Amino acid sequence: MQRQCSGQAPGEPEAEPGGEELCEQEMKRLCLSQQPVRVLPYAMMDKRFIRQLREPEGVKTSCWQQWRRRRQTAGRRLGEAARRLTRGCGLWEGALYEIGGLFGTGIQSYFTFLRFLLLLNLLTLLLTCSFVLLPLVWLRPPDPGPALNFTLQCPGSGHLPQTGVSKFNNLLWNVFTGRAFNNTCLFYGAYRAGPESSSTYSIRLAYLLSPLACLLLCFCGILRRMVKGLPQKMFLGQDYRSPLSAKVFSSWDFCIRGQEAATIKRHEISNEFKMELEEGRHLLLLQQQTRAQRACHLLTYLRVNILIGLLVVGAISAIFWATKYSQDNKEESLFLLLQYLPPGVIALVNFLGPLLFVFLVQLENYPPNTEVNLTLIWCVVLKLASLGMFSFSLGQTVLCIGRNKTSCESYGYNACDYQCWENSVGEELYKLSIFNFLLTVAFAFLVSLPRRMLVERFSGRFWVWLDREEFLVPKNVLDIVEGQTVTWMGLFYCPLLPLLNSIFIFLTFYIKKYTLLRNSRASPRRFRASSSIFFFQLVLLLGLLLAAVPLGYVVSSIRSSWDCGLFANYSAPWQVVPELVALWLPPPSQRILYYLGSHAFSFPLLILLSLVLTVCISQSQASSRAIRRLRKQLVWSRCPSCRHPAGQRTRPQGRGVLQASSGSPATDWSGGTGSPTHCRF
Repeated sequence: MQRQCSGQAPGEPEAEPGGEELCEQEMKRLCLSQQPVRVLPYAMMDKRFIRQLREPEGVKTSCWQQWRRRRQTAGRRLGEAARRLTRGCGLWEGALYEIGGLFGTGIQSYFTFLRFLLLLNLLTLLLTCSFVLLPLVWLRPPDPGPALNFTLQCPGSGHLPQTGVSKFNNLLWNVFTGRAFNNTCLFYGAYRAGPESSSTYSIRLAYLLSPLACLLLCFCGILRRMVKGLPQKMFLGQDYRSPLSAKVFSSWDFCIRGQEAATIKRHEISNEFKMELEEGRHLLLLQQQTRAQRACHLLTYLRVNILIGLLVVGAISAIFWATKYSQDNKEESLFLLLQYLPPGVIALVNFLGPLLFVFLVQLENYPPNTEVNLTLIWCVVLKLASLGMFSFSLGQTVLCIGRNKTSCESYGYNACDYQCWENSVGEELYKLSIFNFLLTVAFAFLVSLPRRMLVERFSGRFWVWLDREEFLVPKNVLDIVEGQTVTWMGLFYCPLLPLLNSIFIFLTFYIKKYTLLRNSRASPRRFRASSSIFFFQLVLLLGLLLAAVPLGYVVSSIRSSWDCGLFANYSAPWQVVPELVALWLPPPSQRILYYLGSHAFSFPLLILLSLVLTVCISQSQASSRAIRRLRKQLVWSRCPSCRHPAGQRTRPQGRGVLQASSGSPATDWSGGTGSPTHCRF
């Protein structure tokens, strides 16, 4: 064993004393360490040697240590079996593997994103059903009594306020507009509850906190996925590139036996090589640019982005006027078309916008990853701005934001036109969600499918130029993010909208898969999934914030409808929280809660968070410095002049790191036994 530790073989010179001391220190550290042997970064022979050092022959371990080791081994095996079972029974695993092999990880990331959104919607639906619907059915709260009778004083009208019932009484049309579900649990107005003092479970509090809890859980899930999806280059630096030879000689999976799996793996390796070569070509062109070329590139960048900004401003202006016109002309004979005028304009803007953005961004000749991400950023601005303008226009019409009306001054909302304004807002979001899905189905089977059939049927320059539709990842990602943002915006007005969106996402996966495999062609410009997943989650996070801000404003400041819903007798939905605090909690607990919501607690909390943020930034900077040092060590280990310095022996064959040299693993990279020889860079 001493020979193994010293690493001396017959006929070899003796090791230097410094290397012997390093070996003893390393062995002592490994023996005293509680880290499992299986996770140590050593060869299998070295791990066996370390295990022998920790458990010498003839020395018996205690029963407690044996039981703990067996428990850890059993838990590890059970966890690995559960992970294998989860991967085997996971949703769409086979389809994701096929898509990733045939079209690359970039397009595969879109379908993985669909699965993540489906899980978020199912989690939101589970929370809503557990805390609102099931208690409502189980407790069966008493009838709160007839609706409040009050007279609205509407200027210039001698009729009762419209209840929102359309003259077009066709049942199918009522389903598409949501009017058929006004008295169901799909919308806010159907929920009723008795006084808070008569029940041990507050349906009002559960209904109020469920959307907020869902948004918080979605925020945590998105943030966790963002951290996991950070690109590797953000940690290694932009100038770090993995060697292409490693992909050439170590990419193939020799466990593959089937012909289909081999074909998919061959396409996957080919896509990896294409991405590497494309990124290398763009990096070389960027390094060879002169100052004049960089100035011209900057001017082109400014010109293109200013043009895109003007297009975005025009698009959101069109959405604002379309929404305003649709809400102000509900009694016209064209009510049938005006119902879907705002969703139609939003869909038209979001259809033409990404196509124009892709065309304009390609003029700047960016690398594939940068091109996809820049297009995604502008599409995000367009999508979120369109939804924000749609929300503002609804608020201006329904809640009289920025407008002076007699009914708004008396009741806090436009009570003359919207007797139950929560249902009206829920119907608009319901129609927008329905319209987005119908547009996806129509575009897949009425545009992409006929286009593919015509291209395959006819020949000529025009049909060759037309070709199949290109599968644009940014456009598809933004479409699904828009639908998810609408779902989050409607959690308070339409609690079961996540169920509807889950069905839409499930069907969208198979529609998009069919479109990709049969009707579309993959983009010739490859990009990596690692650099796009982070942006996908960032877009989703921005959509979550866009949905949370109006919801927080409505819950805390807007007067609820007088004769429908759970909060008919409250000036704002949040007023139920102080009432329940005063009703259920003793005075000491009330004082504690009031202190937690006061400025006296907010300022120390802000100072504490600032200190924590400072510590995190310091740790991040220290980690960055450590990563730079490790990169230098990697370059040093690959330096030819340091690999076999003169006068030193090479590493023996057939031995581990610890058994083959007298130095520690960190000093064995140079191939010698003494202190490492450094290279100058």
